[in-house]
Amino acid sequence: MRIQSRLDDVRRAALPIAQASLAAGVAWLIATDVFGHQRPFFAPISAIICLGATYVERGRRTVELMIGVTLGIAVGDLLIAGIGVGTWQLMLVIALAMATAVFVGGGPILVTQAAVSAILVVTLQPPDQGIYWGRMIDAFTGGLLGIAVSILLPVDPLALARRTVRPLLDELAGALDDVADALDANDATGAERALARARALDDKAGAFHHAVLAAGETARIAPPRWRTRGQLAQYAHADPQLDNAVRNTRVLARGALRALQLGDHVPPGIGHALRDLATAVRDFDAALATSPDDRSGVARTAAVRAAARATLVLERTGNLSVSVLVGQVRSTAVDLLRGLGLDGDDARAAVRAAAREVATEELAAPPERVG
Repeated sequence: MRIQSRLDDVRRAALPIAQASLAAGVAWLIATDVFGHQRPFFAPISAIICLGATYVERGRRTVELMIGVTLGIAVGDLLIAGIGVGTWQLMLVIALAMATAVFVGGGPILVTQAAVSAILVVTLQPPDQGIYWGRMIDAFTGGLLGIAVSILLPVDPLALARRTVRPLLDELAGALDDVADALDANDATGAERALARARALDDKAGAFHHAVLAAGETARIAPPRWRTRGQLAQYAHADPQLDNAVRNTRVLARGALRALQLGDHVPPGIGHALRDLATAVRDFDAALATSPDDRSGVARTAAVRAAARATLVLERTGNLSVSVLVGQVRSTAVDLLRGLGLDGDDARAAVRAAAREVATEELAAPPERVG
């Protein structure tokens, strides 16, 4: 099983590996055969560095990388030609390269690459005299090749977004189910575990957010992926709504724990509503894959029903703890509905209509008066 998992990791990394190999090889070929440079190691190194930059704002970050490499080469070549090679010379070159990068307003990437490039100059092939301009040409050649390969052979942005949203949805749905289980069992310890699980959602929400930004940039700059821009816009629209749902779920879990600690009675309708929310969350990505005009499926229906159930509970209780839970269920449901393309007014109208339907279904059962 572990070997299969590792093989899956390699399969998912196949395109980035191919990009890196191609960019480095072509950069070396151009530097040696076109420019006639001997041992142009900065060409493939720059190509790999630029490809290794995050997809988010890759253009700006790549420019920073290339400037950092150039600064490191310039400082290293100028100093080493005059002071020679040694331990203190290496320390001095690194310090001056980094200071120069900071002086020109560089961020962490630029400063780091200036230092790394200076180290390479000192340790691999110290200059005989002055600046070896060929190294700068090699660095720019590699950087440009890295950009070109990422544009012409881009990753699949939709796959990137889908791959990161699925773990988020699974954990979010699991946290909602855990809260429902804790309430049904009157289990404060279970509620504590549910709250811990809800608090751990931030990393997955952050990963999805960065993936959406990266996917959007790829779809904008890479012609082979332009056709994905419409569907990626739906993920971009859903991103802040899912983040809100994560926050509301965390507040909801905290409210459930508080209610159990106080010994407040929480009606079963809250547990039913939470499980409806979990159903909506699990089907959320499937709904995103459909047209915005055709999203009356499981996710939307379950989210509306969750809010409707919570609304009916609120009408039957004056308990403050229950009111807090109801408010969070409704807020989370509306977040999901808005993530599916409904505006606020449409979402609230759908909840009101569903509340009437649920009330009709429950007419046969006497309402439970709580607190």
